[in-house]
Amino acid sequence: MTFVANWEPFRQYSVSPDDMSHLKRLFRESYKPGVPEEALTTTGFAPLVDVYEDEHNVTLKIEVPGIDENEIDVRIENNTLTVTGERKLEKEEKQENFRRVERQYGSFSRSFTLPSSVDPAQVSAHYDQGVLKINLAKKAEAKPKQVKISVGSAKVLEAKAKGRTAA
Repeated sequence: MTFVANWEPFRQYSVSPDDMSHLKRLFRESYKPGVPEEALTTTGFAPLVDVYEDEHNVTLKIEVPGIDENEIDVRIENNTLTVTGERKLEKEEKQENFRRVERQYGSFSRSFTLPSSVDPAQVSAHYDQGVLKINLAKKAEAKPKQVKISVGSAKVLEAKAKGRTAA
């Protein structure tokens, strides 16, 4: 009797999504400089950012919960917007030598090249409930302009409306 089986040469290399997240964390923690215990409690991170644009502004919304607004720095240099800050570990919860830290702590820096349509002198930032909103106004020449379209001769149209003909 002959058995036929599917041969999958790369089966040993397949990784489930659960295994992948563990591998990423292990890789990130194993290459941290300094004390091994420090690697378990602090990591650098990059806050999530939404960028959207309308006819008047380019807007960034950056998630920075747990960070005091005085710990956030927003700068524009050489046509680049840079946002830096730090989330500090407030306290550690210890119970019978077991510790779990899932939130990310440490310094962050995000940089964005500004489009040429943005006026770097017209920037505002507002922090509310853990979200930093940065509005970058567009230059006047970059805003869309509506052009009024005239039809034929204005005198002819006015004359016809009054029941006269133009000379």
